[in-house]
Amino acid sequence: MKVSCAACLLLAFALSACHRAAVEEVETTAVVPVTVEVAKVGPLQAVIPVTGMVTAAPGAELVVIAPAAGRIAELPRAEGDRVKTGDLLVRFDIPTLAADVGGARARVAQADARIEAAKANVTRLSSLLEQGVAAPRDVEEAKRQFAEAQGDLEQARSALQAAGSLSDRAVVRAPFPGVIAQRLHNPGDLVEAAASDPVLKVINPDRLQVVAAVPASDLSRVVVGHEARVKQPGSDDDEAARVLAKAPQVDPAAGTGSVRLAFAKPSGLTAGTTVQVEIVGEERPNALIIPTAALVKDEGASFVMVAGPDNKAHKHPVAVGLSTKTLTEITSGIKAGDRVIVRGQDGLPEGAAVVVESK
Repeated sequence: MKVSCAACLLLAFALSACHRAAVEEVETTAVVPVTVEVAKVGPLQAVIPVTGMVTAAPGAELVVIAPAAGRIAELPRAEGDRVKTGDLLVRFDIPTLAADVGGARARVAQADARIEAAKANVTRLSSLLEQGVAAPRDVEEAKRQFAEAQGDLEQARSALQAAGSLSDRAVVRAPFPGVIAQRLHNPGDLVEAAASDPVLKVINPDRLQVVAAVPASDLSRVVVGHEARVKQPGSDDDEAARVLAKAPQVDPAAGTGSVRLAFAKPSGLTAGTTVQVEIVGEERPNALIIPTAALVKDEGASFVMVAGPDNKAHKHPVAVGLSTKTLTEITSGIKAGDRVIVRGQDGLPEGAAVVVESK
């Protein structure tokens, strides 16, 4: 009876062991379907993503401000209207400007009269001095008065020129073809000669640029002349641009530096639009490249799973160089021609059997 029980126990244990071995064998021999990409050598460009705003280029924007406090006599254009070079934008009615010009002209005339009188006095006294009638000091005093009259005339002429220039600004015409971007007043309005009280804003929509705020940590990576792509949020379309200039210093409050970009051709975007900008940074002409999707992160370390010629997955720790949203440079750990797994690698153990699926 004891022998029979012992035999039964041994038989049950053997059956149990066989059953566990069968489960382990299934787990280790199950084939995992994966998708692979071949690591290859090629050019790679790093991209610096930033946010920017569409704005008029320097010289392609005009903000009209009254030359002096006065009233708007004419304002013929509305927002959105196109204007040609020379078209009337604003005419101001500023009575003080006409009075200033008249007063300046009168002072020029007075100075002219003084200088003629002083010149005649110098001539007269010089003649008397030759005759022994006038004293030398009288001639010197006359010459001094003549020099003062010349200075007064120059000052009067400068004042007349300034008054005339200010008066000319009472009529403002378009200096370039463009569009009325903002109209902030109406005819009859009283306006001040202050930047805080603008009348019109005109821009040339064919000369738009982008001003982007680049973090201080990335500013040194921006190179003047490099290409960029500009995209409006919510749109899949983008436009080509290039870096024109970058700020020589960083705004300490914002921690960013401004970068100005020019569109490759006239943009269809509107001034004031917020855009997403991707600026080409560093470039590697012969980088070992894999899809970024193949990278696996584990406690700060990076590795990829490679589908070997033995149809098994092998873990390769790698060092990463430049990286974009879609491609990553590998500086060590794998070689060109290796088949890196881009789908199905998560949780895949070393040595797991794999079958490569077609994309």
